[in-house]
Amino acid sequence: MKAGKIILFVLAAILIFFCVIFLLSISANGDVSLALYAGIMLVIAFVLIFFAARMKKPADEVTNVTLNIDLPGGVSMDTIKCKSCGSPLSEKDIKMVNGAPMVTCPSCGTSYQLTEEPKW
Repeated sequence: MKAGKIILFVLAAILIFFCVIFLLSISANGDVSLALYAGIMLVIAFVLIFFAARMKKPADEVTNVTLNIDLPGGVSMDTIKCKSCGSPLSEKDIKMVNGAPMVTCPSCGTSYQLTEEPKW
């Protein structure tokens, strides 16, 4: 969380605290005008919370994740062919979908999961 967001939440908490104090003091001294101040502070506190919750991350804090696919054994990319049409597949045709490597053939458009055949 960035500093501006934290400051807004702290200010809102302080305003809500004083709002409660003002509302409790109404019963002690009977001054009803404190209810107006308490209501104004409560509205300001909720506006601060609303804006703090809607603050977006700056563009420089966006995290990019790079996933490298490590194919096992003696598999080379020039030997991988489409199961449907037999056209060769390249590295750009393999994408990770829900944690599994998926292959989409650029020629026929067929998509299937890349699986490793048993070695025995």
